[in-house]
Amino acid sequence: MVVATGVDIIEVRRIREAMERWGDRFLRRIFTPGEISHCRRKSRPELSFAARYAAKEAVLKALGIGLRGGLSWKDVEIINDVRGAPMVKPGRPMMELLGEKRLLISLSHLREMAAAVALLVDDRGEQR
Repeated sequence: MVVATGVDIIEVRRIREAMERWGDRFLRRIFTPGEISHCRRKSRPELSFAARYAAKEAVLKALGIGLRGGLSWKDVEIINDVRGAPMVKPGRPMMELLGEKRLLISLSHLREMAAAVALLVDDRGEQR
C-alpha cells in the first residue's frame, strides 16, 4: 500500500550553474561518490545530476521530514539496479526511519527540466 508520495521538478539550469560556480564542492555536498561517478559518465552530466537531485527531494517529501529531520543529502543515495532502473539506497539514518517500509522512485528529464516521483510503500497495509 502506498502511504505517501513525493514529487519534485527542477530546472537543469540551476544544477548546471551550481556546478559551474562551486564545482566539486557543490557535488560532494549533495551527491555520494557513486552518484558523482555515474553522472560524470553521461554525455550531459547535468541532466543526471538534476534528476538525482529531484529524486532526493521527492524522497524527503515522501518521508515527510525534509533535511530538518536529521537526514543529509547523501543519506539518500540514488543508484541503478542491474537493469538500469533507479532505486534508493538508504543510509543508516534513513533505514531507521523507513523501518519495514520501502521507497520506489521514477526519474525523468528533458533538456531543461528534471523530475522525480517517490512512493513510500508499506506492504503490511499500515498507514503512517
